[in-house]
Amino acid sequence: MSRVLVSDDGGSVRVSEAALVQLVDGAVASVDGARLRKRRRRSVELADGRARVDLEITAAYGSVLPEVARAVQEQVAGALTRMCDVKVDAVDIAVVELTQ
Repeated sequence: MSRVLVSDDGGSVRVSEAALVQLVDGAVASVDGARLRKRRRRSVELADGRARVDLEITAAYGSVLPEVARAVQEQVAGALTRMCDVKVDAVDIAVVELTQ
């Protein structure tokens, strides 16, 4: 499955679901103490040049959870904006597990 990023008279540009997952996973992994949960809820909605993301992450035990979540939001939004040229409406984060 792929999502259309650009569609005009010159053709279209699509990005696969797998590429979006890699983009989001890399952005999450760039935050110290955060990891994207595999086999958990994650969605990336792209439509009309806009994006909305819903993620479940793990965070390192002892970290300040709101700070980790905010850093993940910033990294994911920045990556989508840079690489997909979309406006990110929201990146919703649920911390579902703490790791040692």
